[in-house]
Amino acid sequence: MTQLLIFGLGYTALRIAERVRARGGAVMATGSRGDLDFADEAAVRTAIAVASHVLSSVPPDAGDPVLDRYGDAFGGKWLGYLSSTGVYGDAGGAWVDEGAPIIGRRANRNAADARWLALGARVFRLPGIYGTGRSALDRVAEGKAHRTGLANQVFSRVHVDDIASGVVAAFEAPAGAYNLADDVPASQDDVAAFAAALLGLPPPPVVTLEQLSPQARAFYGENRRVATGKAKRVLNWRPRYPDYRFGLRALKATTSPTIASAAPAPASSDQR
Repeated sequence: MTQLLIFGLGYTALRIAERVRARGGAVMATGSRGDLDFADEAAVRTAIAVASHVLSSVPPDAGDPVLDRYGDAFGGKWLGYLSSTGVYGDAGGAWVDEGAPIIGRRANRNAADARWLALGARVFRLPGIYGTGRSALDRVAEGKAHRTGLANQVFSRVHVDDIASGVVAAFEAPAGAYNLADDVPASQDDVAAFAAALLGLPPPPVVTLEQLSPQARAFYGENRRVATGKAKRVLNWRPRYPDYRFGLRALKATTSPTIASAAPAPASSDQR
């Protein structure tokens, strides 16, 4: 039976835990939703000892908190790490696979990715993650969505359930990096406009880059398409939601009343 220890039981890791439990496995986890205190070293090391699989979703800070504190205890375990396609940096809109150079703008993220690979982990490089309660539908319904007018700026995304299926598929796969993404990279503007149309709302307003935070401007300064041929070939993985249209339609069909009942806002003097 799979005994999975998760470091950081957040949005994505929770879906992975649910899938493992549905298959008859057991899950232990740190984080606010978990049953272990990351700082309780004795309890965590006991959990590592009995675990068959160890997965980290904890992002790096100055270093990697999980590896820095517990990496010495991981020998012989199946290891997994939720990384980011941000390690590829700007590709000028080109496709990137797992052999692309690691030139991302965040050195700590690049270093954590490399450290987990060196330990023999399955490193899952993920683009923008969406799913229930965290999608363009929610942002549009809450009035927080925007367009940028950057029609040629594209990026990939992945439904959280497709990440969960990819990670579980890798339980029997060799170590290495795996991109998990949908098949249709698209611009932020296309996704936001499609979500608004599903809700019967007008397209969100255009916001210039100068109006965005430095972090957002840096994000929109990168442009890449993420290839997933390796995951499909080695893991026999296929995304259930192959593009954002499938994913958003499915979310709308099972979404909260707040989104389902969203209606065009009345005109006001503040609208532009």
